[in-house]
Amino acid sequence: MACLLETPIRMSVLSEVTASSRHYVDRLFDPDPQKVLQGVITLGEKRDMKNAVIGNNKQKANLIVLGAVPRLLYLLQQETSSTELKTECAVVLGSLAMGTENNVKSLLDCHIIPALLQGLLSPDLKFIEACLRCLRTIFTSPVTPEELLYTDATVIPHLMALLSRSRYTQEYICQIFSHCCKGPDHQTILFNHGAVQNIAHLLTSLSYKVRMQALKCFSVLAFENPQVSMTLVNVLVDGELLPQIFVKMLQRDKPIEMQLTSAKCLTYMCRAGAIRTDDNCIVLKLDHDLKHAHELRQAAFKLYASLGANDEDIRKKIIETENMMDRIVTGLSESSVKVRLAAVRCLHSLSRSVQQLRTSFQDHAVWKPLMKVLQNAPDEILVVASSMLCNLLLEFSPSKEPILESGAVELLCGLTQSENPALRVNGIWALMNMAFQAEQKIKADILRSLSTEQLFRLLSDSDLNVLMKTLGLLRNLLSTRPHIDKIMSTHGKQIMQAVTLILEGEHNIEVKEQTLCILANIADGTTAKDLIMTNDDILQKIKYYMGHSHVKLQLAAMFCISNLIWNEEEGSQERQDKLRDMGIVDILHKLSQSPDSNLCDKAKMALQQYLA
Repeated sequence: MACLLETPIRMSVLSEVTASSRHYVDRLFDPDPQKVLQGVITLGEKRDMKNAVIGNNKQKANLIVLGAVPRLLYLLQQETSSTELKTECAVVLGSLAMGTENNVKSLLDCHIIPALLQGLLSPDLKFIEACLRCLRTIFTSPVTPEELLYTDATVIPHLMALLSRSRYTQEYICQIFSHCCKGPDHQTILFNHGAVQNIAHLLTSLSYKVRMQALKCFSVLAFENPQVSMTLVNVLVDGELLPQIFVKMLQRDKPIEMQLTSAKCLTYMCRAGAIRTDDNCIVLKLDHDLKHAHELRQAAFKLYASLGANDEDIRKKIIETENMMDRIVTGLSESSVKVRLAAVRCLHSLSRSVQQLRTSFQDHAVWKPLMKVLQNAPDEILVVASSMLCNLLLEFSPSKEPILESGAVELLCGLTQSENPALRVNGIWALMNMAFQAEQKIKADILRSLSTEQLFRLLSDSDLNVLMKTLGLLRNLLSTRPHIDKIMSTHGKQIMQAVTLILEGEHNIEVKEQTLCILANIADGTTAKDLIMTNDDILQKIKYYMGHSHVKLQLAAMFCISNLIWNEEEGSQERQDKLRDMGIVDILHKLSQSPDSNLCDKAKMALQQYLA
């Protein structure tokens, strides 16, 4: 009964939050400007986080629902509002924008961007900085269309002019540019309005944040853009060429983020032909530090792979980190073999998550670069990549179908012929997953590409894992009656030979159990079961395993018998008679007294088929 108290308690807490938020919103409509200002300042209060309205996303959402945003924007744009009030409004709006994506959508629906851009025309620096800080937060949100920055042709030149006002305007504007420059059209607009000249001197700023955001601007401006790259190579900053500044930022005493971003800038310039490949001063240094960058990437990917190996929550956090999946996927095409290997290991670790296979791995089309990796890579990469492919081919993975369409069957069949046992295991394992509940055409493609000769070679493989996965493939191929009958009509003789050899061989319990389960599947066919009933050697083996000392083998043999004698199927009487003559009924009576409840129940169920 105590649990019934939980709901009213939650409702009362929610009522308090709503009432508190309503109180703050009501103060925004007070006729006294001083009280309005005090109300806005209270909304942005951070000294007492426990009681502040804006302390968490739920409170922010509550404030938005109660209509605070339109009122704040109204006050921000009113000529009669004091500069202090306008600034505080911008601060609160910026705090709301730091909430969820839905919060940002609500702000965009209220046309916050035009209001904030209008605020940039103010002569007051504090107000300008507050507007830019809020704009930075909104434009860096994934739900904000970048085009909103370019709608008004006067915005970009005005932002360029504001770059000289303070280190905060420099940081926020550069961050806005780097996030909103998404292609050649945006690069051209920024370039034509003097982005290179206006941002270059910021690379020597005393503020690390300003230097870093300026560097990011150059990396997005130079990306696949020869015009920008050729311009950058001749830009002087305090008497030093820009490429030389980038090289200095590659040094190991600089933060990793700075090293990697400056390496990007130099790489893009090299690709554009702006930097000569024989320029030792730049290229050799770039080569040295790119090797260091490769080591850093490799270490990072290894760390993520280790962290995500056995913890679903950590895997989720890694994948939800901004741009993380893009970075890992990009790592698959790195020139460094060690980085590629580390990236594949990282993805393999993350692919253990069912949820991520269904969502993030499909969203980023991870299977495409993975298939490229599998086409031509060293064995050490192939082993991990093919193991990951096994996960992508699981029945619930949306990547399964496009992988099939990209020629995976031939590739995997090729892996089964590798001298490396791990590659043979992964190749056959992936085919096993591919065949699970597959259409007849896919199964036929697998058998045709693999060939019965290779299938039998795998069934006699010295590696136990290869043998077990091959038996698993056969079980999946021989499922659903039409498929069983079709496959056995063309490959029945060879399959029965293979089954006989395994049951006669020196194999462990698990191998023989799998083999008997294959026989049980064959016995479930309509015409395929005749291949068992006309093979006295196989029938004697089934009889032998019914009396085996190991329950697993007895149960597997029982499944064979049950499928053969099921009285609702044509020819069941003749099959029952033959098996009775062999002494099967006597064994069933004996097993019906077994201390193992499962085996006992199966035996009694089989006996009922004789009595029906």
